Amino acid sequence: MLTLEGYIVLAVILITIIALVKEVMRPGLIFFSSAIVLMATGIITDKEMLAGFSNKGMVTIGVLFLVSEGIRQSGILNRVAQTYLPRKRRKMVSLIPQIMIPVSILSAFMNNTPVVIIFAPIIKRWSEKLNLSSKKFLIPLSFATILGGMCTLIGTSTNLVVHGLIIDNGYEGFSMFELGKVGIFIAIIGTIYMTIASNKFLPGEKIFFNSKSRTEFKDYYYDIIISGNSKLIGIEIKNGRAKELKNLIIQCINREGNIIETQKGTFKLLANDKLLVAGKSGRLNYILANQNIELSRIDLIKDVPKNKLKQYEAVIAPRFPGVGKTIPEFNFYEHYQAVVLAIHRNGERITTNMDKLQLKPGDNLVLLTTEKFIQNWGESKIFYLTSYIRDYRSTGTFLKKWLAFIILLGMIVGTTLGKFFTSPDGINYDMFFFSSIAAILLIWMKIMPHQKYTKAISWDVLITIACAFAISKAMQNSGAAESIARTTIKIAHNFGPIGVLAALYLLTAIFTEIITNNAAAALVFPIALSAALQLGIDPKPFFVTIAIAASASFSTPIGYQTNLIVQAIGNYKFSDYLKIGLPLNILAFILSLILIPYFWSF
Repeated sequence: MLTLEGYIVLAVILITIIALVKEVMRPGLIFFSSAIVLMATGIITDKEMLAGFSNKGMVTIGVLFLVSEGIRQSGILNRVAQTYLPRKRRKMVSLIPQIMIPVSILSAFMNNTPVVIIFAPIIKRWSEKLNLSSKKFLIPLSFATILGGMCTLIGTSTNLVVHGLIIDNGYEGFSMFELGKVGIFIAIIGTIYMTIASNKFLPGEKIFFNSKSRTEFKDYYYDIIISGNSKLIGIEIKNGRAKELKNLIIQCINREGNIIETQKGTFKLLANDKLLVAGKSGRLNYILANQNIELSRIDLIKDVPKNKLKQYEAVIAPRFPGVGKTIPEFNFYEHYQAVVLAIHRNGERITTNMDKLQLKPGDNLVLLTTEKFIQNWGESKIFYLTSYIRDYRSTGTFLKKWLAFIILLGMIVGTTLGKFFTSPDGINYDMFFFSSIAAILLIWMKIMPHQKYTKAISWDVLITIACAFAISKAMQNSGAAESIARTTIKIAHNFGPIGVLAALYLLTAIFTEIITNNAAAALVFPIALSAALQLGIDPKPFFVTIAIAASASFSTPIGYQTNLIVQAIGNYKFSDYLKIGLPLNILAFILSLILIPYFWSF
């Protein structure tokens, strides 16, 4: 029978989930608020409230943020991306593995987010160069980081969260490659699935190696105005093209508020017509140099020479100070000396009525500004990603690249072999030990600037994890975890421990898709532990299940940060994730049910 305290905990969890879905506040603040309520009601003590902030797994995640930032700053990932990408257009079944496999290997040993932040713009420009739709490659990029992260202890913060909870409850944690017993099979099957399914299920023009289609891939859109003295007045547009506007496809004409579709038929241009045109990124210079057309909103930067203007993309992160405000309210130009040409949100390209749109995390802004934008904001955490659309950003010297690689390799080898050595002083040669050394070496060797070390850490993620530990403890103290576990066992009793394992997987997977992966793992952990104790079995298979299920976020863009980043720059719709991701979720579920009991007996 559930106690009053149990009902309070369940109510707090329900309100927490609703607040996360509605994005009332940042996740860290939401979880901190929930933990404070549970402490105020006496369900957890102040020590239990703060215990998560000293959890070794949580602190290790913070240190690994520094390591990942150092690797990113070294420039070695940029070099890897530019080296392994195919030089020529080939069959899709060849292109997808060549992108996914190296990314999965990298993501097994470092934070997923910087991998995506570096690789996404490079892959987008690479696909444009080969006249391929980037929409076919950006979701596979994100999924590759998730699949690789499942294979090692440090591949994703979720694994370290579960590892920390296991140790806190008196059990032996995961070894470096233990989760790879299941993760590597899911990664292999997932890569094969994406190789087969990407061309069919992902948006964008299908890729055929022997296609003789002359269709040009267009990824950028521009709003241009026909001025009153333009020589283009009276010219003819036929099926969306005009010889006077080279390599631009005219999507529609906005004539005094009336939208005229131009893809079929013949039309004549009039003075003050507003055209929506599509073209490659290189067409911006052509538009700026053409005296007969004017780029919309360019009047805001009329004092800047046109040859100094460049086109950038910037994906808004939760730290962006203008979240919830419109572009005029925030005065975007005053803050960044940049003009917003378009906003990509949830698969929709917005160029009209932008001044009425409230900015939100995940928005991809197409900006017109100078190179000072990257200099000032390229390393800022207010944007997930900032990139010059036409150039590769190369950072770090040859020496720094190799030093960073050696330090990362040393951390991996040390963590893997550390368990075979003992220290007379009681020092544990574990992930925390070697990641701490790696972080300090990266700073001492000036691979990562010491002035910016605090910016490299995602404090909101750490606060979320620490407070999720407190909520997890409240579920145990109140009996809520025991009650939910008892109900789960009752429902799945006909299938034995396998049925409970399946139920725990599904519960974790659902939480992961609607809140965050780390929080999902922390919330389901006490339920799994209580279920194992009630069944009288080893809880290790349930712990592995939580780690795998919490990482397997493929069906929505909101469950995993890398999915959100590629949604913004790839201009994907929510349904695109569901179409390609749900079958992958099912495959991961089936493989987990088969492999976890095989490698970890109950």
